[in-house]
Amino acid sequence: MEKKYWQSFGELNQSEAYNKEVKDEFKEELPFVADESKSFMETAAPRRDFLKYLGFSTAAAAVAASCEMPVKKAIPFANKPEDIVPGISNYYATTYVQDGDVVSVLAKVRDGRPIKIEGNDLSPITKGGTSARVQASVLDLYDTARLRFPTIDGKEVTFEAVDKAVAAGIGGNVVILTSTLTSPSTKAVVAEFLAKYPGSRHVTYDAVSYSAMLLANEATYGVRGIPSYHFENAKAIVSLGADFLGTWLSPVEFAKQYAAGKKIDEKNPSMSKHIHFESVASLTGSNADEKYLHRPSETAAVAAALLSAVNGQGVSGISDAKLKAGIEKAAKALNENKGAALVVAGSNDVNVQIIVNAINNAVGAGGSTINWGVLDNQRAGVDADFAKLVDDMNAGAVNTLLIYGANPAYTWYDADKFKAGLKKVKTSVSFATKVDETAELCKIVAPDHHYLESWGDAEAKTGHFSFIQPTIYPLFKTRQWQDSLLKWSGNTNDYLAYLKNFWSAKLGGQTGWDKALQDGVISLGESATKPGTFNGAAVGAAVAAAASGKKGGKYELVLYEKVGIGAGQGAANPWLQELPDPVTRATWDNYVIVSPALARTILDIDLNNGGQADAYEVNPPKKVVKVTANGKEISLPVLIIPGTHPDTIGIAVGYGRSNNLGKAAEGVGKNAFPLATLSNGVVSFNNSSVEIAVTGEKYPVALTQTHNRYDTTQGNRTEVMKELTLADYKKHPTEIRDERDHELKPWGGLEKFESQGTIYPVYDRPGIKWGMSVDLNTCTGCGACVVACNAENNVSVVGKPEVLRGHEMHWLRIDRYYSGDMDNPNVVFQPLMCQHCDNAPCENVCPVAATNHSSEGINQMTYNRCIGTRYCANNCPYKVRRFNWADYTGSDSFPNNQVGEVNDVVLNMNDDLTRMVLNPDVTVRSRGVIEKCSFCVQRLQESKLKAKKDSRPLVDSDIKVACQQACPTNAITFGNANDKHSAITMVRTENPNRQFYVLEQLHVLPGVTYLAKVRNTESAHGEEKHEAKKEAEHA
Repeated sequence: MEKKYWQSFGELNQSEAYNKEVKDEFKEELPFVADESKSFMETAAPRRDFLKYLGFSTAAAAVAASCEMPVKKAIPFANKPEDIVPGISNYYATTYVQDGDVVSVLAKVRDGRPIKIEGNDLSPITKGGTSARVQASVLDLYDTARLRFPTIDGKEVTFEAVDKAVAAGIGGNVVILTSTLTSPSTKAVVAEFLAKYPGSRHVTYDAVSYSAMLLANEATYGVRGIPSYHFENAKAIVSLGADFLGTWLSPVEFAKQYAAGKKIDEKNPSMSKHIHFESVASLTGSNADEKYLHRPSETAAVAAALLSAVNGQGVSGISDAKLKAGIEKAAKALNENKGAALVVAGSNDVNVQIIVNAINNAVGAGGSTINWGVLDNQRAGVDADFAKLVDDMNAGAVNTLLIYGANPAYTWYDADKFKAGLKKVKTSVSFATKVDETAELCKIVAPDHHYLESWGDAEAKTGHFSFIQPTIYPLFKTRQWQDSLLKWSGNTNDYLAYLKNFWSAKLGGQTGWDKALQDGVISLGESATKPGTFNGAAVGAAVAAAASGKKGGKYELVLYEKVGIGAGQGAANPWLQELPDPVTRATWDNYVIVSPALARTILDIDLNNGGQADAYEVNPPKKVVKVTANGKEISLPVLIIPGTHPDTIGIAVGYGRSNNLGKAAEGVGKNAFPLATLSNGVVSFNNSSVEIAVTGEKYPVALTQTHNRYDTTQGNRTEVMKELTLADYKKHPTEIRDERDHELKPWGGLEKFESQGTIYPVYDRPGIKWGMSVDLNTCTGCGACVVACNAENNVSVVGKPEVLRGHEMHWLRIDRYYSGDMDNPNVVFQPLMCQHCDNAPCENVCPVAATNHSSEGINQMTYNRCIGTRYCANNCPYKVRRFNWADYTGSDSFPNNQVGEVNDVVLNMNDDLTRMVLNPDVTVRSRGVIEKCSFCVQRLQESKLKAKKDSRPLVDSDIKVACQQACPTNAITFGNANDKHSAITMVRTENPNRQFYVLEQLHVLPGVTYLAKVRNTESAHGEEKHEAKKEAEHA
């Protein structure tokens, strides 16, 4: 049976309503909101609004595009800064550090403004990779909600006044509360401060706790730390709920390593095998070769059973047949690859982590896939230490509390207790950059710089250092928190001088310092790789605890982080709020994730019923449920996501933030942290007993997966997605090519089809022919490319109301495809941008030739010629063209003139401060204009000019488009397809059997190729079935 891919439940059922919906090309209503309960003719509207609506509805696009542009005059420098050349970008090596996450980056600075973040290729850890959060961090610099001055009791003061107030109030029991500090110089500053105040202490608190790993490693290896993991050395990977490609520990680093094991050489095909166990669908689970579901309360039992199986004692304590079979497969894979195997767990249960350490010891992971000689310093918080601090605060035993990088008034499971204790602290100081939930309660707020305004260093791993340097002068009256500590400890040096003195001897003086700042990274004194000494004394007790563990109730809960919002770090960032979550494809909210089976039980929605599936998916309002746990309640809409355990629900943390954080965070979602529990001294983000009740209310969720759909043959999408197993690929390496040949049989087969002529003359492009290739085997769907494209190309944020209408503007989208069992399907992610077709159907239908083909193979847009007919979008088979319904990032008054509710997020992006992030090399599109992927033509032009200036030909290393450069897995390759030595040519010639084009049968001749997904599983069809399939195809 031919494999069937589906994006949504409606497509899976191929109902009449779905087929009608997918053929309705422009179903979106005009973006005017009057009174949703009445039609326009029934609504009382002033004459101005009526004429506005009438005019826009008849000639909106033409009027919008033909309006005279305002004249804007450039203002020259009176005295030109020495390091600024107008129009030329400078790149500064620095480091993104937030809540323990450390990524070495390059900041692109144009005319004194940081406008783009790129990965630093010199980093031995992240190796040039970035994430969605790293890419979006530049927008935080220009956030209008940032604190612009220090405050005391909410009133603006100077830092001199802050220093006096702290000097007068400090004393007694002093505590510095921070998130994990990776900066060695900052640790020295903290130590100097604590030395001045005897009896003071430093407490580390992480919003998402890794206490169990730290305590388990201390029990089994004598080290309260986390080792380095090397997924690139692993041939067998088993994960127990660790989302290491999404949010667990060091996802940028791990994604790069993981992809290395998924690269396939056609001459000798082999790849790592990844088996994943989880309760709620995750990004890592979606990328696994095989995935098995279990309740959260069964995690310890699964770990114990896996240890037993690895030791040859069989699987015990597991009743579910599928789960038992999965554990046996995992044990077999680990034992077959001893010395090249790795097990990781995301659970914050000490017993689970001890058992995992025992498994890794049994399979010889130490010294190969785990390095105890180089510790990961990105998480160091122990929950018991913070819980004791909260008790001390409530007992009145803390006189002074200084808080940096921590927000327990929002993230602690019992925030009310922390808030009560904070009221008893005489002097409380927050160094927050915004008035977050904790800063709001502090007496003094001394705002810190943004990292792009700061000096500093970081040691993400033992011996591997990265440096932070300012890329712009501080925009507001802020001060680095290290400077504040130095002042309060009596040190007369500022932090820059302290930092240089700290590193002077280590780097060999000024020359070494300059080199370190230039490169951004340096490695010193790394320990030799050697396995730690494993102490198995605690394993027996951990296994016994797993066997006697508390059984879950009727329903269980998993709290998780999203790749964009995280634990709330990205809640105020519009780019991250509008980034579709890779797993759910939802924006702007959190929600309750349930399985299709649970939806039938509690929502009375049967997704096998076409009508009910359509009613669920087509209508944005989703049923709301009330979730009760720990005596606390939260009401959220429900999303049905396959790959989730039938008795488990999932809720993302990081939402329900304070209104002080800005428009993007205001009123978005609910805070789920109070549903966590404290168990055995550590915070558990799983709750084994929750109640679920349908409220009868509905709430709209802005989903993007069903936007920009296109009709497909019999709904199977095999002309869009190609996939096979490693076993089949080894036996039949030409299967994908044969399948393409069969699909193109009506046109004479693949070879004739590719050489077939058209009604247009074939243009010879002897010089440059730009092309792209996307490897679906290494694309994880993380979304870094989407945010990078937003930043590079000034892509608009439209806000939730517009996303609900299907008006999101992303030039690049990541489609999620399911196949197989609805309850636990396989998942494939496919980035889709403009395909830059040589036979582009959009070019033929534009009445004003606003879209045309360049001599270098780029389908290009002339914005000032576009009159907004949208014929091109209608004729694009890939649905990658975007229409500007409003002047989303301009100063046009259109968003202000809506009859109904104003989209505050859109207005927020009109602010002059926020507009500083715009790339001056890319036109800001106006209302009524179509836009789409341009292959970052501005980068191509810049590179060609540099090559011309140097009197040399253009080479591969000169060019990286934004999505390619941001990708942590190198899934995207771009270059000159006419150059036989280019990377794009090498990828295409070395992978002819996996290569395919999306909707190839349309003969639009796309410029983007894809490499088929290969799963390391057993054959999808036996030898006999395969031969039968081939005979049928060629019959």
